Amino acid sequence: MLRGVMAVLGLLLLAGCAGDVGPSVEAPSMYASMAREGARVDAVAAATMISQYRQNNGLGAVVVDPALTQLAEEQSATMAKRNKLDHDAKAPLAQRLNASAYPASIAVENVSAGYHTLAEAFSGWRDSPPHRANMLKGGVTKLGIAASYAPNTKYKVFWTLILASTEPPR
Repeated sequence: MLRGVMAVLGLLLLAGCAGDVGPSVEAPSMYASMAREGARVDAVAAATMISQYRQNNGLGAVVVDPALTQLAEEQSATMAKRNKLDHDAKAPLAQRLNASAYPASIAVENVSAGYHTLAEAFSGWRDSPPHRANMLKGGVTKLGIAASYAPNTKYKVFWTLILASTEPPR
């Protein structure tokens, strides 16, 4: 009988240990898939990643700008709706900035499609000379970034990054 009680206690102790797997580790948001309904880019993580890249190249940091983020969301959604990777899908960047009354003194834009994570989009932009030049544009201080998911399209995920400054040019 004592042996049976000890066996049950031992099993209960083991069962208690099995449930304790320790703290869960969440993957960094730069690796979160945007290829799902409701996915949203972590704009702060994007600003941090791009700022570090800029600082490694002797340039200043950028911060998230809600107005630029809204413009990026609209551009990505339009590209996704039309299933077309195109800077002018909604309108040229300058026209979109003017229509929203955004007071940009400098503004550049990267668009892309097919990348499922922020890390992939960043790497693609970094490895493309014109996109890299935009990320390393002197004088920009703000960014807006968005990704739109369109499951029935060729690329599935459409990205827009807008970098700008509202400071007068030097």
